[in-house]
Amino acid sequence: MSPMTQTEETVLAIGTRKGLWLARSKDRADWSLSGPFFLMNEVASVALDTRTSPPRILAGLLSEHWGPTVVISDDLGETWTEPEDGAIAFPTGTGESLGRIWQLQPDSAERPGVVWAGCEPISVWKSTDGGSSFELNRGLWDHPHRADWGAGYGGAAAHTVLPSPADDTVHVAISSGGVYRSDDGGDSWQARNQGISAYFLPDPNPEFGQCVHKVARDAETPGRLYAQNHHGVYRSDDSGETWISIADGLPADFGFVMLSHPRTGGTIWTIPLVADGERIPPDGHLAVYRSTQAGESWTRQDAGLPDAEFNAILRDAAAVDAADPVGVYFGTRAGDVYASADEGSTFHLVTSNLPDVLCVRAAATGVTGL
Repeated sequence: MSPMTQTEETVLAIGTRKGLWLARSKDRADWSLSGPFFLMNEVASVALDTRTSPPRILAGLLSEHWGPTVVISDDLGETWTEPEDGAIAFPTGTGESLGRIWQLQPDSAERPGVVWAGCEPISVWKSTDGGSSFELNRGLWDHPHRADWGAGYGGAAAHTVLPSPADDTVHVAISSGGVYRSDDGGDSWQARNQGISAYFLPDPNPEFGQCVHKVARDAETPGRLYAQNHHGVYRSDDSGETWISIADGLPADFGFVMLSHPRTGGTIWTIPLVADGERIPPDGHLAVYRSTQAGESWTRQDAGLPDAEFNAILRDAAAVDAADPVGVYFGTRAGDVYASADEGSTFHLVTSNLPDVLCVRAAATGVTGL
């Protein structure tokens, strides 16, 4: 992934409980905000597909009246299209209907047009036409473990889909089922949770059933993964075969966010919360924690963040861009959105008082010379 230049404009997509907003900036310091788009629709997932210029925006909407769908814009929100019959629909005979689109994940540049979706009920879908239509992944849907996967606090979700840029490996994280890996592009799946604790179950070390909150892939070593669990922060150096704790040095091991640097291996960010029963930043002081050593040590980053904050940051309400230096972004459940243009060293407020922020994504628009 090539870093964007400082002359390119950045777009920040902000999905909330009551619509989508787009913020744009020439310097990642001063932002202009447009929206809301799809007011009163929940926007639980958003993607900026940078394989096109400008990036294609895909948003997973949930209307209380019309249900869930995927909408697409190829002109940075000026116009939107929606498949007439809905992009994602369960096949006849499954006895299920789509509840929510938890993640939209474009694949690598080597697989143009491929977009993955993680949904509720727990399912993974694949598009080969840029997100206009999706096919149910039967390998995961027909998995013998599926009947025993539980619903996390927010719902039964396949919330993270990570296709590898190096081969046909795909990882999926499920609440609450744990991490599953496919080595054949999604035809078959195996649980990969050894070392991740499920302390809330009678057997704290089961094959599956863990409540993994977010997983990120290392930029330089595709087989290295990082996970924020329901209590526990972990790293795998063998594509998920085994996991080790990297929570030492953090003020708490609960949270939802896990981000990885788009180019530099070993650099990751997380945002700790106190506990499952106390979902606030430790001591009410919001901070991002960065590691440049794959979790062996952590540095607190809070310059520019408020002294007092008692709201959580959800799993997809944080993102990085591909700039140099990398931008780090996140939004809170109070509707405040923060941006850093220096890899988290300093943050500033992009906007405030939006509805509950569910997801954010940032990318260069392809516009130069501004």
